[in-house]
Amino acid sequence: MNNIAIMTLIFLAGILLGILFFGGLWFTVKKSVTAKRPALLIISSFFLRISITVLGFYLIGDNDWQRFLGCLLGFITARFIVLYVTKSIPTKQLSLTKKEIHGA
Repeated sequence: MNNIAIMTLIFLAGILLGILFFGGLWFTVKKSVTAKRPALLIISSFFLRISITVLGFYLIGDNDWQRFLGCLLGFITARFIVLYVTKSIPTKQLSLTKKEIHGA
């Protein structure tokens, strides 16, 4: 495989890692509002997301700064993708009533 194809795959892997990280963050924040133990949800989600991300960067980077940089660029690109997708969700779907927030 040539270098451009490899770097494209690395960039796409970075996007996948970023979608898992930032999508997981968005999902965690959304669910923590109605969770019985929001602190536990947030902390466990944080450690899971960080573990997956660090392991992914370690495996993809393979001690090569160019591979690491390509993965990082994909990761940052995924942030904007997740931000765009989550902002396009109608606010009516995201709004919660007091009854839903307090569980009453």
